[in-house]
Amino acid sequence: MNDNINRAYSELKRAKLLAALSVSVNLFLAVIKGYYGVISGSRALLSDAIHSATDVVSSLAALIGIWVAGKKHPSFPYGLYKAETLATLVSSTAILLAGYEIARRALLGPVIQPDVAVALPVTLFCLAVSLGFGLMQIRAGRKLGSPALVADGKDYLADSLSTGIVILGLAINYLGFNVDRWAAALVALFVFRAGGLLLIEAIRELLDASIDRETEREIIKLVESDPAVVRVKKTMSRTAGGRFIVDMDVVLKTKSSTVADKVADRIENEIIANFPRVVMARIRPHFAESGDFVRITPVTGPEGQVAEHFARAPWFLVETLNPETWKVKGRRIIENPYKDVERKRGFLVGKWLLSLKPDQVIIARKHGGTAEALLKEAGVQILAAAEDKGPLAADADKDQSVKISSTS
Repeated sequence: MNDNINRAYSELKRAKLLAALSVSVNLFLAVIKGYYGVISGSRALLSDAIHSATDVVSSLAALIGIWVAGKKHPSFPYGLYKAETLATLVSSTAILLAGYEIARRALLGPVIQPDVAVALPVTLFCLAVSLGFGLMQIRAGRKLGSPALVADGKDYLADSLSTGIVILGLAINYLGFNVDRWAAALVALFVFRAGGLLLIEAIRELLDASIDRETEREIIKLVESDPAVVRVKKTMSRTAGGRFIVDMDVVLKTKSSTVADKVADRIENEIIANFPRVVMARIRPHFAESGDFVRITPVTGPEGQVAEHFARAPWFLVETLNPETWKVKGRRIIENPYKDVERKRGFLVGKWLLSLKPDQVIIARKHGGTAEALLKEAGVQILAAAEDKGPLAADADKDQSVKISSTS
């Protein structure tokens, strides 16, 4: 478990470093394009510099929003996460105005012959940087499971397209046809697109849009994998400054309100731990009206003799009972796939048994091992079996021990 946590932390740290590096690369591209756009007289290259700067502006807006969002205030119980949305809204407006000014000057300003010998090498270099870094971000994002890095990489590829238009315009200018103003106007469309997407996203978040369906399905899948969960009854989610708030109604197998509270707390923590963008999760438990009762017993063989060692048991008897009559509806024997594992056997067996979603586990005697601890933490009832054999005790909760029949 610690290895998984350390790996997740390491991957998150690397993703943050790549995101910070992305801001620096965009700033470098914006500066170098802007400088050489001015000295070469190429409006197209200058427009492309502004296009690269839009990503820097949006990143800085996010950083400002994150700083403000981290502040606490009793008047805002859900946090100040929408401060980032407001910053994005302001930035998108500025980007749209910049795109308008680029297009206006390109189409209505004086015709200027750009210095292709100065502008073209720099533009080719910037294209190589954008393409290379974009592909690297996409590859790293997929490896680290970071949608944000993948999206950032795609933004670099989109920037490469506008840079390619500048290169094409400069090449045509070299042939004696001055099309720099038209190339600048075309790049202005990319700037408009960047600002428009930011504006739409900001408006969606201000209107409490739901999170994307893929992420929502992944969260539901995580919750329903919990051994105490029957199903997710209802999900309501919304965005808040690039972060997610999740409310869920979940049907649980347990009838105990105490266990339900513990399960709800555990699931809320798991959601936040597995989905970094979720800043608040609320689980409202509901109790299943009916359903089969699953009991698991470690056995030495198909004859049903209770195994002395829980995690080392060669087989497990899985019984399905009617929760009202306690009559056995079905039985099956499953081989323990981890009985011969030397390291972390208890952890592996416990996790495997949880995947079977048991309500109750019978053991020869309580040892307090890792497998038992995992099951108990998940809300599974752990009972000790009596030494002698006999009929199934109908009320296991009162006696805290049961007798397992050796007949199948």
